[in-house]
Amino acid sequence: MVPAPRAGDGNRSRPAVGCRWQEARRKRRPQPRFRATSRRSCHPSAVPPREDAVRFADRAAAGAALVPSLLRFRAERPLVLGLPRGGVLVAAPIARALGAPLDVLCVRKLGAPGHEELAIGAIAAGAVVLHEDALAYLGVPREYVDRVIAAEQRELARREATFRRGRPPLDVRGRTVLVVDDGLATGATAEAAVDALQRQQPARLVFAAPVGGREAVARLERRGVEVVCPYQPPELRAISMAYESFPQASDAEVLACLAEAARAEDPSLHGETAVALDLEPGVRVHGDLVVPTGAIGLVLFAHGSGSSRKSPRNRLIASALQARRIATLLFDLLTEREEASRANVFDIPLLARRLRAAAAWTRRQPVLGALPLGYFGASTGAAAALVAATGEPPVAAVVSRGGRPDLAGDALPQVRAPVLLLVGGDDVEVLALNRDAASRLRAPHELVVVPGATHLFEEPGTLEEVARRAADWFAAHLAAPAAG
Repeated sequence: MVPAPRAGDGNRSRPAVGCRWQEARRKRRPQPRFRATSRRSCHPSAVPPREDAVRFADRAAAGAALVPSLLRFRAERPLVLGLPRGGVLVAAPIARALGAPLDVLCVRKLGAPGHEELAIGAIAAGAVVLHEDALAYLGVPREYVDRVIAAEQRELARREATFRRGRPPLDVRGRTVLVVDDGLATGATAEAAVDALQRQQPARLVFAAPVGGREAVARLERRGVEVVCPYQPPELRAISMAYESFPQASDAEVLACLAEAARAEDPSLHGETAVALDLEPGVRVHGDLVVPTGAIGLVLFAHGSGSSRKSPRNRLIASALQARRIATLLFDLLTEREEASRANVFDIPLLARRLRAAAAWTRRQPVLGALPLGYFGASTGAAAALVAATGEPPVAAVVSRGGRPDLAGDALPQVRAPVLLLVGGDDVEVLALNRDAASRLRAPHELVVVPGATHLFEEPGTLEEVARRAADWFAAHLAAPAAG
């Protein structure tokens, strides 16, 4: 589930060019109906596109659409920097196609008083960009500007800590740098990003966005930036107009993109392998397997109701396990046809049987068969993991994230593997159910309450805490000689 937009998030799904000062400036000069764009800025189109035309299914599709325009930079071994949150989802397929490192460049928009969606400027690390014409037109007092800069600097620091986890930024000096966002509206955040980077002396600076306003593109070009922006409608009213699906991006999605990119760069990790598992006669499901070099164990993920192996939250946690030399298998518990029945989604015995069958499949595989097993379950998947843990093959540890262990019922006292229950402190009902389930467990267990977290752990830093706790638990209990 994608979190609803929050105030001050900076996501550009709101009106992009509804600013009164921009409208006033446009009225003072005639506007051409369509202007051919420069060859270096975008792919020109012989026919002006409709302003309200949907161009991209989602951010990932938009990134894929930008790839052909950016392949010419591959020989320069570029660095790809996404502007969180949405820009990172666009940047990920670009970095993958170019074989380039992916990192974040945190930037925050400065909103006008009472109209926070209207940009009066932006900040990045070591850079502040103010739109003086906007400040003058709106009569924004300096005290307000100072106050909003201070607030956004705090949020900037939070995001840096969340997304970097202590990693230093990529060194851009003397490198070709591709900065990517999901859209270019007023251009304030892009200009702040450019200012911050130009001080670090990159050899070449390129800004790429699937959709953008012409004035914003022109301002970047005047700063000496090469802009790749294939869709520049005559009047850009909202970035979201170019997308069929433009939900709020989450921290978890950004972290999953960064983790996937890090795996691609790390020679100690085998790449993700797509596998097909025949769990029962006529039942084939699909999974994603990652085996780090020197793996100490293998964890199978049991996703919750309404989710799948592509869950960004589970993928984030899987990346944390992989960093601790723990192999991961994320797979679908049900076929597409079975998922259509809500009864199957909540059929704990069925889900547990599938999990056991997947575990048995791993026992027959080279390398995997020698690794101690663990189960990680979310929501209803937690109950399935606990039930599965009472049978064969044996498992060494179980972790539940926001799970429903109570649904395991009479199986709880039969579990022998150490169990870690992770619950959000603000997930009141589920917390009570976990406490009751914990009281029925006879195996070694621990109930950890993550303060301030709700059911999906969407709050800043909470999912990272879950990932850290889960990695520690499995690393402690999957004791085996290193394999591989």
